[in-house]
Amino acid sequence: MNEFELIDRHFRRPPHNPDVRVGIGDDGAVVAPAPGMEYVLTVDMLVEGRHFAAGTDPMRLGHKALAVNLSDLAAMGALPRFALLAVALPQSDEAWVVAFMRGFDALARQYDVELIGGDTTRGPRNLCITAIGELPAGSALLRSGANPGDLVYVSGTLGDAALALAVADGRSDVDPQAGAALALRLDAPEPRVALGVALRGIASSAIDVSDGLTGDLGHVLAASRVGAAIDLASIPCASALRGKLDSGERELALACLLAGGDDYELCFTAPPAMRERIDALAQALRLPLTVIGTIGVEPGLAVRDEEGRPLARLPQAFDHFR
Repeated sequence: MNEFELIDRHFRRPPHNPDVRVGIGDDGAVVAPAPGMEYVLTVDMLVEGRHFAAGTDPMRLGHKALAVNLSDLAAMGALPRFALLAVALPQSDEAWVVAFMRGFDALARQYDVELIGGDTTRGPRNLCITAIGELPAGSALLRSGANPGDLVYVSGTLGDAALALAVADGRSDVDPQAGAALALRLDAPEPRVALGVALRGIASSAIDVSDGLTGDLGHVLAASRVGAAIDLASIPCASALRGKLDSGERELALACLLAGGDDYELCFTAPPAMRERIDALAQALRLPLTVIGTIGVEPGLAVRDEEGRPLARLPQAFDHFR
């Protein structure tokens, strides 16, 4: 199957959204923004051997490739609308593409995201998605809005994906049931889209936890020109990881919890006056939203251990070039 047959069979589809004037098949897509709205655009790349292992389930990979982009939109408070997909494939493997697109399309349908264009080429497996979201003008959640006195929150649990990777690499072990749950968090994360949209007008800043809590929260602190103190014991995590904090694997557990990445939960700040609204939001979404610390005036990030003492050294968050 050549490139254009692959596109026609697996990627081209007629537009279903009336805002899409021209979809796949031309040199570019044409979309019409709604009055009073702004677009948020984000792009993420997944490279085989760097972001995922050779032999990864292509259906889960299709889900994750889109999910990591929707997570960025969620962190901005944007409702996902459109996506562009560029793929490099080592060969025209139709079975792989069918499975990949099954995972991609399932998540796209869940959030009413329309694929409106992209590109294909031959090369080492590389998946690059540009996602476009929409929100009312001036309502985007930014990294630069945190203020002294704000509470620091995270959604869900942290460290699951990093522990799953440690188990897969043979650096740790857990029971099979816990391992399956952790692997799902690594391979098929759920973007917190509903949370991001609901946080407009509530959160003062937000970011998604993709590279690790210390690094991602650090970006918020730098952009907002503030500091923060967080409590290790307050950071929510799976019981399999919590147990390792009190074992000979404490160093690995700290790295997973504080700097593991691939969680795709939201870390956000909000004034204490918003606490009741956030508690109500957690109940409505059936999603834990946990206070883990506070924003302060002095620059820098301090993590207090279970005894309230600052950790002497923080594990470093993920960096492609370190």
